[in-house]
Amino acid sequence: MISIAIVIPTYNEASNIENLFDRIFATVPDAYVIIVDDNSPDNTWKIVEQRALHNPRIVLVKGEKKNGLADAYRRGFRRALEFSADVIVQMDGDLSHRPETITELAQLTRSYDLVIGSRYTKGINVINWPLSRILLSYFANAYIKLITGINIHDSTSGFKCFRRHVIEKLDFDKLRSDGYVFQVEVNYILKKAGFNIFEHSIVFMERASGTSKMRLSIILEAFIKVLFLRF
Repeated sequence: MISIAIVIPTYNEASNIENLFDRIFATVPDAYVIIVDDNSPDNTWKIVEQRALHNPRIVLVKGEKKNGLADAYRRGFRRALEFSADVIVQMDGDLSHRPETITELAQLTRSYDLVIGSRYTKGINVINWPLSRILLSYFANAYIKLITGINIHDSTSGFKCFRRHVIEKLDFDKLRSDGYVFQVEVNYILKKAGFNIFEHSIVFMERASGTSKMRLSIILEAFIKVLFLRF
């Protein structure tokens, strides 16, 4: 058996969080689930707090204000290392990543240091995105691959499974990215350090409820910071 800790940043996911918990624990009942919530106005954190009263494997890491995705991951990973987990999974809180796939990613860490749940290794496996969003994401990843020189098809994927020692060796204080480009920076650093990375094909499902966090400013930030990573 592989012990698992799952890190999930949330912000205004009250409509999804209960379903997410149910599906995770139906798949990996012994996993630790660390929710990093920055005081969501829709009180996502209150739902998590209530569930945690009845399930000691649910852990809430609460911030007082929204500090960005990268900061949430840093806090979540540090908390995850406090548990005796063999692997650490990161995933979104909007049900776009299927919890039922967690065990597939975890099993692959027997052979790889990092397993990425990839939308683009076998064509384009995205459901319910408009064509404009698909093209933006696909070509953004092609751009990242070109600039950084790392052979990863889906560098922006937020569904990953790390072997514990990989997270232990990451120096979070030296990571410079704030938003979604954090995913790219972590991949870049690990690839350059010689870690063994594998992409496992997944199906990505657009959120059924709630509002996407993607903004033009986030896209522009990623475009510029990828150049900084390389040069």
